[in-house]
Amino acid sequence: MRSDYLLYSIAIIFFVLTGTVLAYEVEQKPLWIITTAVLGLLFVALGLFQRPKTAATPTQAVEAPAPPPSVPAPTTLTEVVKQEAIEVTEPAAPAPPTPSGTDITVLKGIKARRAEQLKALGINNAEDLAKASAKHIATKLDISPKITTKWIENAKELTEKS
Repeated sequence: MRSDYLLYSIAIIFFVLTGTVLAYEVEQKPLWIITTAVLGLLFVALGLFQRPKTAATPTQAVEAPAPPPSVPAPTTLTEVVKQEAIEVTEPAAPAPPTPSGTDITVLKGIKARRAEQLKALGINNAEDLAKASAKHIATKLDISPKITTKWIENAKELTEKS
């Protein structure tokens, strides 16, 4: 049983006790009412603090796309249907051209993030990496030259196979 549920249950018991004191004649009635009500609220607050935290998921505001400026706003239902048909039948954007050569992410130790860093240095494929200097890459990426030497050796082996 979760601890917050236990604390809520104790709070309910104190609130029931407060109601009981209100219903019957008890000595020092105001003291009993205040004490049990405060204890009930205290246990509710403790239950809130013991509640398990939910993982916050980032949400992005989705905005409706504005109609293209060359298309006038539709005024009738048939114009709306025609405009939606036009929007649906528009061709998709062409795929970006793929660079020639072998992708550097196939090499051991180079994942997508490191490949992006290498592309920023002008190394787009395995052939470029095979021609590069290990010390230059190591200093630019702030890593060990041993690692970059292994990358370059693997790139040379891969380009020789191709």
